[in-house]
Amino acid sequence: MLLRSMLDTHATRFATTEPDLLEKAGITDGIVLPDCNRNEPLQSLKCLIRSFGTVFSLRPAVIISTGAAPGFFCLLAGRLIGARTVWIDSVANVEQLSKSGTLARFVATEWLTQWSHLAKPNGPHHAGAVL
Repeated sequence: MLLRSMLDTHATRFATTEPDLLEKAGITDGIVLPDCNRNEPLQSLKCLIRSFGTVFSLRPAVIISTGAAPGFFCLLAGRLIGARTVWIDSVANVEQLSKSGTLARFVATEWLTQWSHLAKPNGPHHAGAVL
């Protein structure tokens, strides 16, 4: 939501795993994806299918994710349709990149970390923090 004002001039759809977040932000056309992680293979499969279905139906030109498996699945689907994809690893991952953030290097057009000490010459790059 901290990036929302930057996106006001663009046709934007938000996806989250937290339905309350959409309601609190006054977003009526948001998409709720199932939350998942690598320890929940069936839930992850549900999320993958829903993420791909969402991206394939909306056909966005750009996808931005701030982390976690559902965001990674959306970026993966986005690359398959030719979208530009941006991964911004969560600010919570101060010691190391998340597992999804590490995998994002293979699908993200732009691969970013919010911590300068985690940046590497070949990525992820540090362009500042969202917070």
